[in-house]
Amino acid sequence: MRRHYLDNLRWATVLLVVFYHVIYMYNGVITAGVVGPFAPAQPQDAVQYLLYPWFMVLLFVVSGVSARLELERRGPKAFAARRTEKLLVPSTLGLLVFQWILGYFNMALAGAFDALPALPAPVLWLIMAVSGCGVLWFAQMLWIFSMALALLRRFETGRLYRLCGRLGPLSLVALGLPLWAAAQVLNTPYVVIYRFGIYSFAFLLGYFVFAHESVVARLAAHPLPFCAAAAALGAAYTLRWYGQNYAAPPAVNCPLAIAFAWAAVLAAFACMKRWGDRTGPLPAWLGKRSFGLYVLHYLPLAAAAWGMDRFLCLPAPVCYLLAAAAAFGGGYGLNALISKAPVLRWCVLGKRKEKDHVSG
Repeated sequence: MRRHYLDNLRWATVLLVVFYHVIYMYNGVITAGVVGPFAPAQPQDAVQYLLYPWFMVLLFVVSGVSARLELERRGPKAFAARRTEKLLVPSTLGLLVFQWILGYFNMALAGAFDALPALPAPVLWLIMAVSGCGVLWFAQMLWIFSMALALLRRFETGRLYRLCGRLGPLSLVALGLPLWAAAQVLNTPYVVIYRFGIYSFAFLLGYFVFAHESVVARLAAHPLPFCAAAAALGAAYTLRWYGQNYAAPPAVNCPLAIAFAWAAVLAAFACMKRWGDRTGPLPAWLGKRSFGLYVLHYLPLAAAAWGMDRFLCLPAPVCYLLAAAAAFGGGYGLNALISKAPVLRWCVLGKRKEKDHVSG
């Protein structure tokens, strides 16, 4: 039976990622590679503190559940082959074929071309390809976790999985402690988005814990306490760290950040299972295009922001509205166009056929 709440969690989180990037493009906290703030004080920057600590943790948990379901359906060998095609290909070959265009705009926003010496075109193209990685770090990490999981599956006895199926709401709350411990290790020092500790643990939590319908059903019986906890912790985190870099230590992995992240993940699962375990034409449409929107939204957003910054002088609300229109409309539009191009859709989206549904 299809788990509609899982599909809905995925596309809803991707929509939040796109919304976050619209705010991020004009933020005054992390200004490298973006247009930057409109004013010294911007209340809308608080959105970043309310979203960043948890939405990618949630995506990795959801991906862990999806990996469990896919492994049970395909087996380790077919699972590894399909995951390589839909995750590794777009995040490597896709950079060279298409995402180098995003690299151009990222470098233009950062003023990198002014600092570079004269370079041969192939070298510059490779630099732009690397700079165009953008949101594809998620696909790269998910591929690594998936390959490790395919290997683990060969030796897994199922004992840990069965044990995790007995966990109740209080036990799930307690898992926030090892999640905090995981957040302290395996973090890359300069490219701070590669947080291997917390994201790998979140992925395994999805695989071993949240793949149990019984566990999620127990959560869904008490959605309001988790929502209240997430709201209170989110407010406290924002007040504590507002104005400081939320994407780097100590803000990103402090106890308050992880408590907020975990409460938000539990609240998201509880609420979506309780009230969102259904589908319809619009949720189905959004679900089938969530991966394409995730992969492709940042290019039209960056291009629009660069163009408005260089050639226009618009008030902040108009810039936000046009940037959002570019991110959502451009992301869905590019997904529709690229999905119809046989070679390009495989390189950029990891899809052999236009009707392929790509999920984490």
